[in-house]
Amino acid sequence: MNQLINLLALTALLSGCGTANKNKEDSPVSAERPNVVLIYADDLGYGDLGCYGAGHLTTHHIDALAAEGMRFTRAHASSATCTPSRYSLLTGEYAWRRPGRGIAPGDAALLIDTGITTLPSVFQEAGYATGVVGKWHLGLGPEGGPDWNGEIRPGPLEIGFNYSFLIPATGDRVPCVFVENHRVVGLEEGDPIQVNYKKKVGDWPTGKEHPELLKVHPSHGHNQTIVNGISRIGYMTGGKAALWTDENIADTLVKRAKEFISRNQDKPFFLFFSTHDIHVPRVPHERFAGKSGLGPRGDVILQLDWAVGELMQQLDRLGLAENTIVILTSDNGPVVDDGYQDQAVELLSTHQPSGWLRGGKYSAFEAGTRVPFIVRWPGKVNRGVSDALFSQVDLLESFAGLTGVKTDSLDAPDSFNMLDALLGKTKDGRPHVVEQAANGALSLVKGDWKYIEPHKGVKVMQKVNIETGAATEPQLYNLEEDPGEKENLAANHPEKVKELASLLQSVRAGENSR
Repeated sequence: MNQLINLLALTALLSGCGTANKNKEDSPVSAERPNVVLIYADDLGYGDLGCYGAGHLTTHHIDALAAEGMRFTRAHASSATCTPSRYSLLTGEYAWRRPGRGIAPGDAALLIDTGITTLPSVFQEAGYATGVVGKWHLGLGPEGGPDWNGEIRPGPLEIGFNYSFLIPATGDRVPCVFVENHRVVGLEEGDPIQVNYKKKVGDWPTGKEHPELLKVHPSHGHNQTIVNGISRIGYMTGGKAALWTDENIADTLVKRAKEFISRNQDKPFFLFFSTHDIHVPRVPHERFAGKSGLGPRGDVILQLDWAVGELMQQLDRLGLAENTIVILTSDNGPVVDDGYQDQAVELLSTHQPSGWLRGGKYSAFEAGTRVPFIVRWPGKVNRGVSDALFSQVDLLESFAGLTGVKTDSLDAPDSFNMLDALLGKTKDGRPHVVEQAANGALSLVKGDWKYIEPHKGVKVMQKVNIETGAATEPQLYNLEEDPGEKENLAANHPEKVKELASLLQSVRAGENSR
């Protein structure tokens, strides 16, 4: 017993914010049982929103969300790419701790162990209805991958969600179908789906073979099976009645999300609304096409803003807005040309998707993981701006603290209970955060200082024109004085390099960071 008490005390001390291992009656707001809507954008940059300084885009609904809540300036996804960030958000564990949690192919098996505590399972234990609508990209099915023509399990329903309506991977990967719970939506008997990421299956044309059939042309890669006039990564055939139309994806996802809210309006619910809009291929609905002046990438940011407005209006109509926490954030930083010729570069004008930060998606520099993060809960979240250091990996323990759900000491090993910071009650952030670049390099931010470990590799990813942050020598930046990471101070502060390198090694070698 004394050992358990000591362990809990140590956990509280390290987190700086108390422990999530509380009884429900000990949680100060658990009786209010707020709904939670987590809007997870894809490839949305720190500088892509009006409330974060974008001058060329008008994002009315998201800006209103920020004006009515707390806008964070130092919030991070855990990785500069999507699959690891999503894994960390849902498990409370840095993805780099688990081999094989990099960017998943479209036919990957489920990457999350069904036996662990997850963000949705915390809500489920607290009596919430839980749902995920949108992009998944965390694998489906058993080892060997999903059976697209049968029951697709394990998946979201096996890790804590009661309902799921998914884009299985990404819009630029096959199969181009929706999966609802355990089945492909609209699949007709007699037209089975075949998917292969190594060799061509069936006789459907590819972008490489028949570029004349394309309405959106690839700039690099993305030249395999054509669906809806767009060539993708991977090969597929079959399932014609189930294929999506890219222009309608946002409408379909918003409709399903609103239906989930309506079905569960009489009980507390958690909705993970995972949008796809800004990820390639960027094919906006005709309502938004050409409206931004920045090409399809700008248009789909307007489409995202519309989606946010639709969900907020649904909450208002049902009288739920006052008792709903709404969070908007992104899975990683921005990228302009990510594989399709959509004029995103040519029409960028003076818009800066990364704002004043350096890098972007894939990068070890700040723009790879520092992303928009907005929290609104009327009367509960203080309005304003917070510079508290926060990571999406903290959401699991924070919401465990909110709902009073007990978590085991081995659960969510990198998640801190940051509830007070999340609600704007304090601007004290987590003690440090680890960032993961696409090349596997890790960085550590503590206070004003950022350390990037030495890593061999290309300095610029030429295809996407983004600096990777790779260097053979250590890098050290003072983010308070130099948020654009322009001056490497490692040679000037060897003691700080040694301190942060040692801390990063300790986090990496340990089983947890809290």
